[in-house]
Amino acid sequence: MALNLVLRRASSSLLPLAIRTVGSPRTFHSVISTVLGAKKCSFSRSSVVPFQRFSTKPASDEKLIEVLESEINCSDQPTEKHIPDEFPFEFQDNPGERTILLTRKFGDEIIKVEVDMPNVDDEEDEDDDDNEHKEINDSIPLVVSITKGSGTCLEFGVTALRDDVQIDHLSMKRPENSEDQLAYDGPEFTELDENLQKAFHKYLENRGIKPSTTNFLLEYMINRDSKEYLHWLNNLKKFIEK
Repeated sequence: MALNLVLRRASSSLLPLAIRTVGSPRTFHSVISTVLGAKKCSFSRSSVVPFQRFSTKPASDEKLIEVLESEINCSDQPTEKHIPDEFPFEFQDNPGERTILLTRKFGDEIIKVEVDMPNVDDEEDEDDDDNEHKEINDSIPLVVSITKGSGTCLEFGVTALRDDVQIDHLSMKRPENSEDQLAYDGPEFTELDENLQKAFHKYLENRGIKPSTTNFLLEYMINRDSKEYLHWLNNLKKFIEK
């Protein structure tokens, strides 16, 4: 009995002290929440060290990627070139290849034209007055092959400039598996009689090799060159970034 009386007196004396310490308006759970909240707030964003990604590439590689990005951003952006409805040839343009191939039939002849990348005149004259009268020498090389039923082919090497078509050379090509030897290709084209040269120009013009055709091809190939160059730069950048 004496022991129980002591315990009751002790608990009754400690309870007011606990209430005064905690504060009567708040419960035990609110005190715990306050303590936990204080600890949680101590971990602010400013105290957390952000994760940093470290590159394992040499500095020279990073510099090369930077220069490639700059070149890509500064390069001429190609535009879409639509083939005119009256264009006399069918197009075979495979992205990533250096040349395009044009084909058509003309009577019993099969005509193929291989068009290479353009030679663009980028030189600028320091004198502005001279630039106004400067001749533009952009050009594209063509190989024109005209084949008949026997398989024998007449081949022209052509340079197409703006508003002009020049024949550089011509030769006869024997068909595959032929035993005939056609070794003699004749003289240089410029050494032929002038009337014969004009007749060969007319011969090609009738088959679609004329300024109205080659002027479009020149613009098309200049635009294509820009497109292929950008594609090439992007492939280089992707390879180095891996």
